[in-house]
Amino acid sequence: MPDRIKKIGVLTSGGDSPGMNAALRSVVRTCAYHNIICVGIYRGYQGMIEGDFKEMNARSVNNIINKGGTILKSARSTEFRTREGREKAYDNLKAEGIDAFVVIGGDGSFTGAMIFSEEYSFPVMGIPGTIDNDIFGTNFTLGFDTALNTVVDAIDKIRDTASSHNRLFFVEVMGRDVGHIALNAGVGAGAEEILIPEEDLGLERLLDSLKRSKRSGKSSSIVVVAEGDKIGKNVFELKEYVEENLLDYDVRVSVLGHMQRGGTPSCFDRVLASRMGVKAVESIIEGSTNYMVGVIDDKMVLTPLEKAIKGHTKIDVELLRVSDIMTT
Repeated sequence: MPDRIKKIGVLTSGGDSPGMNAALRSVVRTCAYHNIICVGIYRGYQGMIEGDFKEMNARSVNNIINKGGTILKSARSTEFRTREGREKAYDNLKAEGIDAFVVIGGDGSFTGAMIFSEEYSFPVMGIPGTIDNDIFGTNFTLGFDTALNTVVDAIDKIRDTASSHNRLFFVEVMGRDVGHIALNAGVGAGAEEILIPEEDLGLERLLDSLKRSKRSGKSSSIVVVAEGDKIGKNVFELKEYVEENLLDYDVRVSVLGHMQRGGTPSCFDRVLASRMGVKAVESIIEGSTNYMVGVIDDKMVLTPLEKAIKGHTKIDVELLRVSDIMTT
C-alpha cells in the first residue's frame, strides 16, 4: 500500500446499469475534494490493458448524473482473464502513476479485480452496478430500483392491452438466476402470478392459479416470469402449455429484454451511487482494499470482494407472503 494515494483510476465493467454514471461522478468529485487525481479508464479491463486512460476532474462529469449507461463505456475482456493480460494492465497502471482503482460492475468484474489485487498487491475497491440485485453484501445494487420502475411501467402498459382483449400475458423480466426484479415488480404491478427461480410453482399449480383467477371473474391476467425460472424451458414453452390446457385463454408473451438496463436512473439510484462513490474513495484513502461498498439497513458498509462474489442473496420471504395474499 502506498504511503499516500495520489492517483485513483475508475472503470465501469460488465453489463451497464442505470446509476453507473452517477457513481463515476461521485468517485471523480470525491477525488477532487481530497486533492487526488482521478483517471477514467475507458472500456473496462480491456481499456486498462490497452492504456485507454483520460484524466478527469470535477467538470469532466458535469450533467451525467441523470444519464443511463456509462460514459466510460464497458466491455468484457477475455484477455484480462489471462496472466499476460493482467500483466499488461499492471504495467499501464504503474506507467500512468495510478495507485489504486475503483471498479463499478458485477460479480465478474469483482472477480477480475480480486485476482488482480492479489497478484500485484494493488489496492482495489468495488461498487456494485447491476440491475439484478444479485450481489451479496448490499441490500441494493445500482440500477435495481430504476429497472423495477421500468418494468412496472411496461407492465402497466401491457395490462391496458390485456384488459382490452381479455388476454393472458406472460411478461419475462431479467434477473439471471434470481427473482428480485420479478418479485418486486410483480407485486408493484399487481401481477396475478409471479414465477421466480427461488420458488418452484410447478405447471399444475400455475394452471390451478389461472383457473381460480378465471372463476373469480378476471377477464385478463399478467404473469411475471423471471428469466431464470425453471418451470419450463423458456417462457414460450409456458405459453404453449397453458394454451394446450386452458383453451379459453388467449395467451401472449412479452420479453422486456435490454430495455430494463437503459433509461434515466431513479432518484434512489442517483443518491445511492453518490454515497457509494464517496465511501469507495475514502475507504481507499483510509487503507482498505479488496472490498465492495454496499448499503445495509441504510448504512454504508464494506464487504470483502470474495464474500461479495461467492455469497448468495436471499429472496424476501415477507414479500413472497405479501405476493401470495395479493394474488388471492
